[in-house]
Amino acid sequence: MTTPGRGLHGHVLDTLGPAITAGEYPPGSVLRTDELAQRFDVSRSVMREAVRVLESMHLVESRRRVGVTVRPKAEWNVYDPEVIRWRLAGADRPHQLRSLTVLRSAIEPVAAGLAARHATAEQCAELTACALGMVAHSRGHRLEGYLLHDIAFHRVILTASGNEMFARLGDVVAEVLTGRTHHRVMFEDPDPAAVTLHVRLAETIRAGDGPGAERLTREIMAGALQELDVLAP
Repeated sequence: MTTPGRGLHGHVLDTLGPAITAGEYPPGSVLRTDELAQRFDVSRSVMREAVRVLESMHLVESRRRVGVTVRPKAEWNVYDPEVIRWRLAGADRPHQLRSLTVLRSAIEPVAAGLAARHATAEQCAELTACALGMVAHSRGHRLEGYLLHDIAFHRVILTASGNEMFARLGDVVAEVLTGRTHHRVMFEDPDPAAVTLHVRLAETIRAGDGPGAERLTREIMAGALQELDVLAP
């Protein structure tokens, strides 16, 4: 399905992007824009726009008289939310999930500790509301509702840390959590212990307990990694 708001080139991206990240076009493969325009039944200008987006993600590079060349995976912008989404939709999902969860394990405990020191009253209230929303959607196979509150919860922590670099990882975390849900890398209902940890974390941040917030976040991340061992080995 074409991503809303992107026009015709979105249709091209939603097919070509996943194909590149899945390895259907190995590094060094040369794609001809005129041939691609024919294949997707779009104008050359639409195809060029799609290529520009792929170039911005470092998935391809375009050269005159050569064409569009697929770049090595090591050069991709692996933090781009769309690249993450495409990789999570393919065979690379288990490795991608583990890699991103390890990244979260390194970043989010520190962010939570900072949030305990810097969060505003409004951010603390938002964290509590998100945690209660997670509780409300934690039973009865209501994963989509749970997901919305879970994403919001972790975005608040990253933003409340006061570190703009952490805050920019909000979209990355959102894609990880979304991918776990949409690709069924979760139980039918969230782990009750994990839900409780989120509630306790909101309370600990509100209390200004930095070390406690770090410790609880590490427990949450350990649980997420353990889920991957069970459900996506």
